Amino acid sequence: MKMKEIRELARERSVKMPFGVSKVQAIRLIQLAEGNSDCFARAVEGYCDQDGCLFYQECLKISPQD
Repeated sequence: MKMKEIRELARERSVKMPFGVSKVQAIRLIQLAEGNSDCFARAVEGYCDQDGCLFYQECLKISPQD
């Protein structure tokens, strides 16, 4: 997902994005606004039980594998 799409999701959810926020930080802010844990890119060894998350696939791609 591109940053432009993430910013649009944030706008739709009334999430304020500070200037210079990273993609990971932006997604975590969206997760918090949705009432979820801010766990993006924190899956341990490629495991995450939040398979309904909008960011699930991308999260697994960039989370540490060991």
